[in-house]
Amino acid sequence: MAQLVVFDLDGTITRRDTLLPYAWGFVVRSKLWRLPLLLGVFPSVVGYLLRKNDEGRIKAAFIRCALGGSRRSEIDRWTAQFVPRLLRAGVFNDAMERIAEHRGAGDYLVLMSASTDLYVPVIARQLGFAETICTEVRWNGDRLDGALTTPNRKGEEKARCFTRLREKYSGTSTTAYGNSSADLPHLRLATHGVLVNGSTRARRRAAELGITCVDWS
Repeated sequence: MAQLVVFDLDGTITRRDTLLPYAWGFVVRSKLWRLPLLLGVFPSVVGYLLRKNDEGRIKAAFIRCALGGSRRSEIDRWTAQFVPRLLRAGVFNDAMERIAEHRGAGDYLVLMSASTDLYVPVIARQLGFAETICTEVRWNGDRLDGALTTPNRKGEEKARCFTRLREKYSGTSTTAYGNSSADLPHLRLATHGVLVNGSTRARRRAAELGITCVDWS
């Protein structure tokens, strides 16, 4: 019987974070004049360290400093270059095999990521996912603003999204893959939660929660 299968992106399918190389690649290839603007992220970082704001504020500040004001056509052109390179050399082979297995079994695949809709939906389409849930960013007409229009899809917010998916597809068995302690809140809600390449601390907590731990390469 087909099941609902939810994959995290960064560190689960891909070998590392994707937002930083995405933004950095855009800047160094065509917008070197923006490098000094990246210093504008530091106030948000300080605010986070002082517990005055969350990681979403840092993400929005970084996107605005690195990409803000860019035209949609520029972003789309860079995404069209970035995604194939990422999928060619920046993903776990085991993740690709597992996705193919689920797709072949007729499972309903959802890509759920804290990364942004600048490129996550494109990755999802390339890999054959049926649905995407990710952090969304604001546009001012044809120009990228960079502010977040949704909560940062991480931690408990991911768990809330996963709960809504379970309600939408009630009665369906669920499998969820993630890679970090921040993914445990939604992995524990799945019929079968899988922690991929987790840290020692994350593995310990996963074992307490009955979540399977695996190593992918």
